[in-house]
Amino acid sequence: MKDQPLAKRPIRVFAHLAYGYDGTSWNRKWKNGKIFGINEPFPYGYYRATEMGCSVVYSQDLTETVVGKFFRLGLRALLGFDLVHAWRNFAGMRQADVIWTHTESQFLGILMLFRLKSRAPRPKLIAQSIWLFDHWMQCSRPRRWLFSQLIQQADILTFHSPENLSVAKRLFPDVPSELVLFGIAAETKIAPSTRPPRRELNIISLGNDVHRDWKLLADAISGQQHWFLKIASRTIDPSVMARAGHHIELVSPQANEELLALYKWADLLVLAIEPNLHASGITVIQEAALLGVPVVCSDCGGLRAYFSDDEVRFVPPQNAAALREAIQALADRPDLRFAMAQKAQNRMGPHGLSSESFVRRHVELSRDLLRFAKA
Repeated sequence: MKDQPLAKRPIRVFAHLAYGYDGTSWNRKWKNGKIFGINEPFPYGYYRATEMGCSVVYSQDLTETVVGKFFRLGLRALLGFDLVHAWRNFAGMRQADVIWTHTESQFLGILMLFRLKSRAPRPKLIAQSIWLFDHWMQCSRPRRWLFSQLIQQADILTFHSPENLSVAKRLFPDVPSELVLFGIAAETKIAPSTRPPRRELNIISLGNDVHRDWKLLADAISGQQHWFLKIASRTIDPSVMARAGHHIELVSPQANEELLALYKWADLLVLAIEPNLHASGITVIQEAALLGVPVVCSDCGGLRAYFSDDEVRFVPPQNAAALREAIQALADRPDLRFAMAQKAQNRMGPHGLSSESFVRRHVELSRDLLRFAKA
């Protein structure tokens, strides 16, 4: 099978994901409603490539002893990427034609692993990065040097945001790089509904990304007694809630149904986001679009590559007054909220923003890489 011509068999894809994203355990949690949000039966929808002429194998999580976990995490802290997890999955990688990664911790680990195993031929690698360049200048010089040496070996770098892509092209002009828009499962949509004008406005804000600006959001909502904000986050600073009024509530959904109920309750999703390079908030915005909830969001991170001003109300980041004014404008115009939600939802679909389009682009890039290698 290994020697069968590529044209006569599926492309063998190895999806190397972070420890904890084992396909089998993910699927079990998904079936039990423990993978929150609009998600796939297997991580990131990469399994969809099986319908596009590929076979897909996910990386496996080795059951760890306390010592093994300590060693893996310690080495990851030292290097800045997970070499041990890559090492454990080396046999699976060697059977692949192409490896897909989701973050820099995985692709850097793979590149280091094959560098250490200098005689082992490496499959083609699509090296997807998310957070690396947000923290690039905070890395020590030795670490940046190591990362640079490894990155220059990648077959192609991919990014979810044009902001990340721009930095990569400047730092690594000789390494192919491309924007690949992230997407979630978009088969099921709940049509936006018109809501009669009323004084009360139900607002939700979700997410655990470090670039959520919870203090700014609380400041924007503060004093608006007829606005009710529910926040679902595991990373919010407790001091923010200590200063919050009775109309701001921190909630902790225990099942996916509870999280989806928040969207149903909401008139508006509001995301206050600090400047970043990696399209922070894009998953939540796409969920809101599918569930018919209009969005107000900070204009940063390259989110305009996904939605236009007609589909999402963008406001300057780090500006509480501008955020408050945008919310007020939509609070007074339920018809405008409805129109925005409709247009945003129309962006979602198999040929728009979706996991299907996201995976299809991976397949296309894989075919290009393999065709170029054959030539």
